[in-house]
Amino acid sequence: MIRMTQHPKEMKKKHKTGLSSYYLSNRMTGMAKRVFDFTAALIGLILLSPFFMIIAVLIKRDSPGPVFFWGPRLGQYGVVFKMLKFRTMYETKKSYNGPRVTCKDDDRITPLGKWLRDTKLNEFPQLWNVLIGEMSLVGPRPEDPTICKTWPTNIAREILSVRPGITSPASVVYRNEESMLHAGDFMKKYFHELSPDKIRLDQLYVRYRSFWLDLDVILWTALLLVPKIKAYSPPEQLLFVGPLSRLIQRYVNWFIWDFLIIFTSIIFISAVVRLFGPLNISLLMAAKMSLGYTLLYSTIGLFLNINRINWPKAPSWESVRLSAAWMAATITILGFHYYLKFTSLRMYGVLLAASILSLFGIIVVRYRWQLISGVLSHMLKHRINTLAIRERVLIVGSGRTAEHIAWLMDHPTYSGKFQIIGFIDDDLLSQGLSIYGSKVIGRAKDIQALVKQHDIGLIILADNQIAAHTYKDFHNTASFSPARIVVAPDIFGSLSNLDGGPKNNKTNDNLNNFQCQYCVARYASHQVRTYDFKTESVLLMDQAHNIENGKKHRSRTSSKGKTSNQ
Repeated sequence: MIRMTQHPKEMKKKHKTGLSSYYLSNRMTGMAKRVFDFTAALIGLILLSPFFMIIAVLIKRDSPGPVFFWGPRLGQYGVVFKMLKFRTMYETKKSYNGPRVTCKDDDRITPLGKWLRDTKLNEFPQLWNVLIGEMSLVGPRPEDPTICKTWPTNIAREILSVRPGITSPASVVYRNEESMLHAGDFMKKYFHELSPDKIRLDQLYVRYRSFWLDLDVILWTALLLVPKIKAYSPPEQLLFVGPLSRLIQRYVNWFIWDFLIIFTSIIFISAVVRLFGPLNISLLMAAKMSLGYTLLYSTIGLFLNINRINWPKAPSWESVRLSAAWMAATITILGFHYYLKFTSLRMYGVLLAASILSLFGIIVVRYRWQLISGVLSHMLKHRINTLAIRERVLIVGSGRTAEHIAWLMDHPTYSGKFQIIGFIDDDLLSQGLSIYGSKVIGRAKDIQALVKQHDIGLIILADNQIAAHTYKDFHNTASFSPARIVVAPDIFGSLSNLDGGPKNNKTNDNLNNFQCQYCVARYASHQVRTYDFKTESVLLMDQAHNIENGKKHRSRTSSKGKTSNQ
């Protein structure tokens, strides 16, 4: 086990320098969280002070000793601090020198202390640690320094990068930790079973922490203290993406966005209409109209599951749901105004125009990252086309595999390395037409001439049927020199055969051997440039020894008149 031996100051410095971008991106969130912690702790201490006095009297009557226990714990950046609790053990040497973890029926715990532990009331004085900045309301539970020394250094650095908390997802899961440990060799069970999982949950919290996650954890902590709900164990996914997080991220955020878009659309259209005549729509009236339309639109969207779509990764056809909800809401609003005769003809025009502009805004906001990415990709591609020297690629085929490869090579990650010159398709009707962003520039019999004409460096066989019909030509790879040939796996054909039915595309054994020999996966181990379309990635390995080996290999095979690039 790697032991944590770094000095706290070194950990803090390493956290701020080695992880500078991560630190800066979370600094504002941390400041807001600190303000929330301070305010909540101050209010909590004031409101709970009468109850603290009652508990203090009960503790003094229960057993001799102090009211509070100050336990050493490891805090943020590995700084040791004294964590405050109500005393729950007898004031004896055994209590201080015994195991750092308590178990069920631990004889060190007083009768009142057992009740305080079961109800978690012994933890409430830690609001003082929160108030002075040593702890947070939500964060990884602070451990005894002797236990933290058993953590691997990288894990300790991650968990100790944030303030420890009064509660955490791990505290919710292991709220009955003492009942899981029985007298005997319980420390071994703690270190081998409980501690690793608690560490894992603490790491997840550090990675996914947010203000809404903290509110979810506080909500779960409060709910699970209720006797009737105490036995319920929430699924792990609900701990990190709980009810409040889902409500805010999936519904409230989009409701606010939609309201602002509709309100802006009404104000804009009203301003345009006023240029041609009077229109009585005040800001308050526009806000009321926007709120009503947004409520109706959002309600219809619930039935269409609009809020269950991850829009940054949504395909374009999902906008049909947005359009359907918009159309239903617009027709309802116009019909309502027509039935009650609330609206003049000019107002109908304002409502209709504003709703159309709102639909445009709603779609743009939901697809904004894809639109921005597309614009930047187009700009980058244009710049690369004018400045970069890229390897010229000829794709044989026009089906789904060819489309997949074209999509990959058009990605910004790979477009700077490869340039698709065109496609090869034996269909006469396709000649000269543009498919997947490039033209069909010839048939299979024209490949050798096209290699010389366009200085092709790489030929990708993406159509098994063409490869089967002209197997003899492709088998003699030297005739396509200096271009190299690789075979793209027919992923879609393989998927279509998963149902256990008969295979439709049967090819001869020679072609199968050829595909295995020149498959991109095999080709990757021998060439400088590696193409692995099974994992939808193109990795460039510019290593000097591979380049030199490739040159020697090509010169040897060309002198012998044999095929190359196996």
